[in-house]
Amino acid sequence: MKQLFVSAILFLVATQGIGFAGEDALYREKYRPQFHYTVKKGWINDPCGLVCYAGEFHLFNDHNLFGNEIPGALGDRNRPPSRWSHAVSRDLVHWKEMPVAILPDKLGAVFSGSGVVDGANTAGFGKGDHKTLVLVYTSAGQPFSQSISCSNDRGWTWTRYPDNPVVPNRGLSATERDPRVFWHEPTNKWIMVLYVKRGVARFFTSDDLKEWTHASDFTGRDFHECPDLFELPLDEDKTKTKWILHDAPMNYSVGTFDGKKFTAEAGPFRGDFGKNFYAAQTWTNTPGRRIQIAWMHGGKYPDMLFNQQMSFPCVLTLCTFPEGIRMCRRPVREIEVLRTKEHRLAGATVKPGENPLNGIAGELFEILAEVELDGASGFGIRVRGEPVHYDVQSRTLTALGAKAPLEPVDNRIRLHILVDRTSLEVFGNDGKVSMTSCFLPDDANRALEFYATDGNVKMVALTVYELKSAWPEAGQ
Repeated sequence: MKQLFVSAILFLVATQGIGFAGEDALYREKYRPQFHYTVKKGWINDPCGLVCYAGEFHLFNDHNLFGNEIPGALGDRNRPPSRWSHAVSRDLVHWKEMPVAILPDKLGAVFSGSGVVDGANTAGFGKGDHKTLVLVYTSAGQPFSQSISCSNDRGWTWTRYPDNPVVPNRGLSATERDPRVFWHEPTNKWIMVLYVKRGVARFFTSDDLKEWTHASDFTGRDFHECPDLFELPLDEDKTKTKWILHDAPMNYSVGTFDGKKFTAEAGPFRGDFGKNFYAAQTWTNTPGRRIQIAWMHGGKYPDMLFNQQMSFPCVLTLCTFPEGIRMCRRPVREIEVLRTKEHRLAGATVKPGENPLNGIAGELFEILAEVELDGASGFGIRVRGEPVHYDVQSRTLTALGAKAPLEPVDNRIRLHILVDRTSLEVFGNDGKVSMTSCFLPDDANRALEFYATDGNVKMVALTVYELKSAWPEAGQ
């Protein structure tokens, strides 16, 4: 009973915006990521409600107040229920934390979902000068159901729809959840993809975001929660497109979608090979780019007020390779705003025992390398003692215990690496493979090392950018 009382007090304090111990040191903490989003205090997991409007990117997260504890199982009464935290950015790099967007109500805690711009006011919520933004989320009562909330002030405040839920539980599973909603122009309908149980995603259509009709089911072995569905041009040709459907572990299928049914043509394929990539979602209303962010689940942040972080936003593209169509992930170009000092090397042959990066040290880096294989059994970049290694014989890229297949292109390997205080994100051959992982580096080791093993490699190009913090509060 005492724990219940303490939890309730903590919940009220946070929702009322009252300060807390340690607030004056925010963003300067030892393990605070400096360009990956974290909430000020508490636990966050799935990115939710991703929508862009009036030049502002909105990021919501499942959030509760136990910053240094992993949330308990569903129904755990000894922790505050999950709600949606909220942050806004104009460049996907600098984020401003906003007041909590959606609090639990009589229908239950607030679990994952998505966001849209209702430009034609199909729901009838519109008023004022701004288009209506609508969040669609899971009300995690017993059983789960799907609800909506709207905003008419460009997403800064939110009003819950009084006639929730808009999709009552249909009985296939007590925990139907994670609605992914978007506007489908060819059929002039809203589409909802809903995870209903292991191996099954359910499709609904709607004219107004309030009344939903079951259209079809997708069955895929092991398909699991947090679905996303979107269309991408193939090889940058807007006249040739394919649809991507993926789940929380980022197993994706390539296929077609007719407004009611998704038909898989290839896959599932693995979208990220790292140890800490989960529940990815893409922003809606970003013409010309499909931008994705994920929860870097399972990271460790000892003695911090916050727990868990987001991946760095990436642009998704669809490309044809000898083995077929695959999706590529690359960091958004906005990372460039954080670049400070530049170190550049090109045209050098690197022998075993040499380190062309000798003398470069720090915490935050962006590294771009193009390497021509020249007799070595492998090469790599050691980041604060942790190797990002390419093995020539097995054609594999490894980092922090994760492994990805990667074939050379014209006998070359290209790497793009983002280094933050608690994470390494590695992209191989223009994002054909990505590896998103957390780590806790050795405090005393801030060095970079480029190395070759059992032979030489030719450094076609190597650029290291030292990065500054995205947080003005960090004092950089």
